[in-house]
Amino acid sequence: MTFDGPPKLLAERAEFIDDRLGAASWFKRNLRKVFPDHWSFLLGEIALYTFVILILTGVFLTFWFRPSMGELVYRGSYQPLYGLRMSEAYASTLHISFDVRGGLLVRQIHHWAALLFVAAITVHMLRVFFTGAYRKPRDINWTIGVLLFALALGEGLTGYSLPDDLLSGAGLRITQGVIIGVPIVGTYLSFLLFGGEYPGQDVIARFFSMHILLIPGALLALVSAHLVLMWVQKHTQMPGKGRTETNVVGGPFYPSFMAKSTAYFVVTFGALALLATAAQINPIWLFGPYTPSSVSSGSQPDWYMGFLEGSLRLMPSWEWNFLGHTVPLSVLVPAFLPIGIIFVGLLVYPAVERWITGDDREHHLCDRPRNNPHRTAIGAAAITFYGVLWLMGTNDWISARFHIPLYSTTQAGRLLIFLGPVVAYVITHRLCVALQRRDLETLSHGVESGVIKRLPNGEYVEVHVPPLEELADVVRGKKAIPVIRAGPDGGGVIPVVVRHPLGRLRARLSEGYARGTTPVPPPPRTSEEERHEEVPGPPGRS
Repeated sequence: MTFDGPPKLLAERAEFIDDRLGAASWFKRNLRKVFPDHWSFLLGEIALYTFVILILTGVFLTFWFRPSMGELVYRGSYQPLYGLRMSEAYASTLHISFDVRGGLLVRQIHHWAALLFVAAITVHMLRVFFTGAYRKPRDINWTIGVLLFALALGEGLTGYSLPDDLLSGAGLRITQGVIIGVPIVGTYLSFLLFGGEYPGQDVIARFFSMHILLIPGALLALVSAHLVLMWVQKHTQMPGKGRTETNVVGGPFYPSFMAKSTAYFVVTFGALALLATAAQINPIWLFGPYTPSSVSSGSQPDWYMGFLEGSLRLMPSWEWNFLGHTVPLSVLVPAFLPIGIIFVGLLVYPAVERWITGDDREHHLCDRPRNNPHRTAIGAAAITFYGVLWLMGTNDWISARFHIPLYSTTQAGRLLIFLGPVVAYVITHRLCVALQRRDLETLSHGVESGVIKRLPNGEYVEVHVPPLEELADVVRGKKAIPVIRAGPDGGGVIPVVVRHPLGRLRARLSEGYARGTTPVPPPPRTSEEERHEEVPGPPGRS
């Protein structure tokens, strides 16, 4: 899409700004910044919109919420709990739900938005990973995204615990068990957080400060940095007709992208409001106030913490006595190992891939997932690893509903946590290779037209036609994966990078990482080349 000049309305706004700030050129240039039209690029915007909704609804809730564990006798309007002793935090949450006009609706919008916020970040990161959009120069922005994901989980944990109901208290008890299980310093950390013996009197107030001040401040700073870097570095785009490493094909920020974003925000807010109206979530009045001596059956955390719940249930009851200290491996390993694998893997993967391939180029065109089979297979294995842990967080529910012994579901989970990622890796890699071969076949033989033709010998065949130009350009947008060769170059000289054991290992990994990819499709032939093929040359001498 090309633009001859700024529209009249934009020129008038720029003149208004320039008369006061002298920033007309900057204003016009940035309002005409082009954004790609591919639907997948809007996934990150859902996270941004839900973050705004979380701030707005959270401010509303803070007007009435009391972050105190001081006890009182409930005298509110919810009669089943009337006269019961509970904390001020729980009583104020009941007050918001039943006595504040619109309070229950805003509470449920806030909770649904929190779930969608983490889900949107997760899906957005998967899109970035599978398309290779984390590569140079966006590796810093990828790191910021991983930190945002970690902070989102922390924000969810602290907010989930604030109502001080029986369900959130069970999760808080697990958190305290993990903290106190840390050798040597665990007891001190627990006393610091809870203000004494569990449950103490300070944890709600401290979680409240983290939930409304510390973590949102860090989120706001990182979101701002993320958007600024994205704006400066320009947006990636999917391969296709007219798309190169040096341009962006799409619509301008104003009015095209701004109009779509506004409509998308309204749709996101409307969907959350509809969910909050029609789908009940976190009915704390049914759970009752938290007491350390009670726990409800079938307790489940919010979905994004389910993988930690599952890892706790799968881990055998192992412990290790060392220098007079008991190290509860049954708590520490499931609490820290899965989350360590996930976040460390996310942080180091771009650097590891760059080291293996030696690819230090700038990338502004995304990969189709099928065109990098090993990366896509690694992502599928990671999703399977997470999914098995998440599913095993409900092994008691699975056992009860499907009449399977609980021990059998646990044993199956312990087996699947190792076999599942391997199977997912192999299947995904083979699918990617098959899809690449299918793309080459489409370019060379065309696509089925649905027309049946009878040949002179009586055989019936289906007529193939050339693929659409847009589809052909997408397929031809594939780029070869760089490879570090271990052997000598054309002059018989062994490259410096592979003259030592680590370099030779790097070369073998590089060749393995690129193995399985099909050749890069040739560029389309020009009409001149086709004419030369059709016109025979002069006959030669015999």
